[in-house]
Amino acid sequence: MLTVGCASGPVEDPVTTLSSSSLLGNKHKEAIRLLAERPADDEEANKALERVIGNAGYTPPVREEALNVLAERDLDRAKRALRTTLPNTSAWAWLERASQIIAERNWVDLTPALVSSWARPASMISDDLQRPEYLALAKLHGPEHVTDVVYETFRTARSTGDQGLRTRCWDLLFRLGQRDRLVALITSSEIPADDALLLDLQAAARDLGVVPHNREEILWLRKLRQPEHDGFWSQAREATAALPAERRAELEIRDLPVVVSAYVHQPDLLKQSKDELYKRVEDYVKGQKHHFQQSSFDSFSGVDSERLFTHREKLTWGDLAAMLIAIRAMEVPQVVAHLFDYAQRDRADETTEFGGVIGLDSKNRFEILEFEPVIREHDQKFIASQEMLDAAYTGVFHFHMHVQYERNDRFAGPGYGDSNYADNTRANCLVFTSVGGRKMNVDFYRHDRVVVDLGDITLAEATVQR
Repeated sequence: MLTVGCASGPVEDPVTTLSSSSLLGNKHKEAIRLLAERPADDEEANKALERVIGNAGYTPPVREEALNVLAERDLDRAKRALRTTLPNTSAWAWLERASQIIAERNWVDLTPALVSSWARPASMISDDLQRPEYLALAKLHGPEHVTDVVYETFRTARSTGDQGLRTRCWDLLFRLGQRDRLVALITSSEIPADDALLLDLQAAARDLGVVPHNREEILWLRKLRQPEHDGFWSQAREATAALPAERRAELEIRDLPVVVSAYVHQPDLLKQSKDELYKRVEDYVKGQKHHFQQSSFDSFSGVDSERLFTHREKLTWGDLAAMLIAIRAMEVPQVVAHLFDYAQRDRADETTEFGGVIGLDSKNRFEILEFEPVIREHDQKFIASQEMLDAAYTGVFHFHMHVQYERNDRFAGPGYGDSNYADNTRANCLVFTSVGGRKMNVDFYRHDRVVVDLGDITLAEATVQR
């Protein structure tokens, strides 16, 4: 009661009051009213109002009040505050109200902010056409024109500062079923000579047959277009040229290192169908000992979640080729020996899990690249550094270890956080789990919760145990 009484006193310094988001809404509103009485060019007042609009911790009515006051003082500044913060806000109630405000006031110039925000996946609503940003865009432009608005935003937002918006638009257009339209755009001969993004996308489609699905794949592709990756690009172009046209059209960015590796180590894979590759993987894994999670560090598990047959309908040609490449790599004694040495060092270090990249060296041999975590949180997590992600653009697999104990069977396979990592990076991943003695279990996984237990490797034989 004493605390409430003190909080109910008059506001003496409105800027200080607004700097504390934990106060009651009536105190914030009183502070905003006092700021409204200051001159329109009072920079301290305007900055305080911007913070309320953009920062978490304030109720939607308080944020709306701050927006109203700032709009009266400087409309362009108020719109700019929304434009820069709306696409990244995590406050769902404010996102809903802000979207409504934009539509109610016919602020058409904030269309890019709505599009950018709409492009982010939302756990609150799975139906894109029920999102508040879509509803606002439909009111501003008409529901029949919304997709065209997103497409034109992507096509025309060409400044350096708009590249994040463009990649989000691409992601959203894929979700809206506009892949064919985007393919037609990037295969057109009319791309402006100064549109670097479209030229990179065109090069990928022309040279490799690859069309990125989302923002992360676009970023990956653009990294591969950098001069330091010219050698890999040439290899990938030569390797993908050996594929049938229909298979090239199905490739994802993560498949490129797999195709390059197959071209070098197992060229027969490139000529085989998806069904033929499935049979090869099936014949291999049925002779393996498997270990399935009873639980995981993040409580993600499933009895049949790591069986090959469980994912048959989801598996792509690239998935199956990647598994066969993983099996081939695990048959190289030097690779196996390195992995067991790394696992031993991981078990001795209780501050983090260990991880890295499996790729090809300059002589096209499999190699293990080790990377320190960017942060050491605890012994059940590996946080990849930017250096590792940079190396992984041309690597075949991201990998990490579950070797906290000699018998770690019940944690064999990716945890919930690992699966989220695969969803975010869209990479091909492996996890190695110690399962007793001189053995480790190997699981392949990628985005969309696809996990396949490939069996055990053993140090004694330095080969995949058959």
